[in-house]
This record gives sequence, structure tokens and C-alpha cells, in this order.
Amino acid sequence: MRVPLIAGNWKMHKTVKEAVSLVQGLVNEFKGVLDREILVCPPFTSLSEVGKALEGSRIKLGAQDLYWEEKGAFTGAISPLMLKDVGCTYVIIGHSERRQLFGETNRDTNLKIKAAWAYGLNPILCVGETLAEREIGKTKDVVGLQLREGLKDLAVSQGHDLVVAYEPIWAIGTGKTDSPQEANATCGYVRQLLSELFGYAEAQKIRILYGGSVKPENIDGFMQQEEIDGALVGGASLNVESFTRIVKFEEKEKKLSGAN
Repeated sequence: MRVPLIAGNWKMHKTVKEAVSLVQGLVNEFKGVLDREILVCPPFTSLSEVGKALEGSRIKLGAQDLYWEEKGAFTGAISPLMLKDVGCTYVIIGHSERRQLFGETNRDTNLKIKAAWAYGLNPILCVGETLAEREIGKTKDVVGLQLREGLKDLAVSQGHDLVVAYEPIWAIGTGKTDSPQEANATCGYVRQLLSELFGYAEAQKIRILYGGSVKPENIDGFMQQEEIDGALVGGASLNVESFTRIVKFEEKEKKLSGAN
């Protein structure tokens, strides 16, 4: 079975002191949680200290972005080597806010994924459609293009190091969500595309997360779906109580596919 992954994307929140305080609370809550993977992705400024606070715990450290060069005259950029140096094992790539607010392209995400793999970082590739695209029936077209171009020229053997997060843009931070069934259908389509790119066996190993206003109140419904292997959580990951409830989701029915 694919091991569930719950990832907290803190976005531009928390000072270093606040970040350390938050993870100290999380470490205490998750000592006995052994059957799922837990990840936090603080801002760059907090990565080093949060990494220290997580030492010896089951919580892994991730970054919210990277640049594809190791070093050089790239003012404001952070390299994969720098992320590895502070203890990161994951990096979010292609989040809709990076695409919409900072002009990131599918080519950029492709270069970033290649760089992440080159340095042993696990990329979480984000894909998702806008409300306008959804309303005219373009969800599959948009998600398919983002996935194919983001994973262009990548080897089949690299597929198992990939996580894909389906985040409908219209649901991020709005309080609106897909129904669990609709989200599962889109995640199933993502897995179908992954099968075309990497082969069926590899696609069954790749975890697909749902993101977009994930809350304690709706996590159980999403995690009961066959094709949803976890969640990429925004605002609800900034509070110990709410993120703890999400991580400790209740999965009433066992998934049927995807043996590791």
C-alpha cells in the first residue's frame, strides 16, 4: 500500500521563533504516529532552525520552492544544494501561487524537478485548474498539460521519487473544496497519465495528494478515496490542533490499489 503523506505548506507565515514553537508542539503530538508520513514546509528563513527542532522526530522537512542552479549570480534564489544542507528531503514545485503570482511556467517546473532529483530531493509537483477553466470543462486539459510538460524527459526509474499534488486553484484558501468523489476522479486521471509516462507499475507507487482548503472537518472524506494518498495542507497546517487532527485522519476503508 502507498504510505499516506500529509504535508503542511506554511507559505509566507511564521517568524523563526514562531516556526520552532509550532514544530515543537507537533513533535509531541506525533510521537506515536507510525503508519503515515508527515512533512512541514516552512519559509526559507526558518528551514535551518526548524530542521534542528525536528531532529530525532518522525516529521520531515521540506521547502516551498527552489531554483535549478547549484550556485551563481541569481539574486534571491535558493539552490537544491542549500536545501539539502539544512536537512530538506522534499520540495514543493509548481504551486499555483508560484505560477500565478510569479510567472512560473511548465518549463520552469520541469527544470526544478530535474534539479531536485539530481540532489536527492523528492519533488511535490502541483497541478490544478482555475474556476474559469473548470466551468468550461478544461480540468483534464490543464492538469494534463501541466503534468506532461512538468515531467518531460524524465526517466521511468525516477517516477517512484515523485509526489503529485492536485490542487484546484479555485479551492486554495477559499474555503471551497472539491467533493471527495470529484477529487478522487481527477486524481485517478492523474494516475492514468502517470501510467502513460512511467508505466503502470511505477504509477501505482506514486502518491497523489489533494490540496485546497483541506481542514479537520473534511480530511476523513478525502482519505477514504482510493486514489488520494494524502493532503497538501495550507492554513490548517499553521495550528498544532488542526494539523494534528488532519494528520490523525480516520481512514475507514482500506485502499484497494497501489502496493509498494
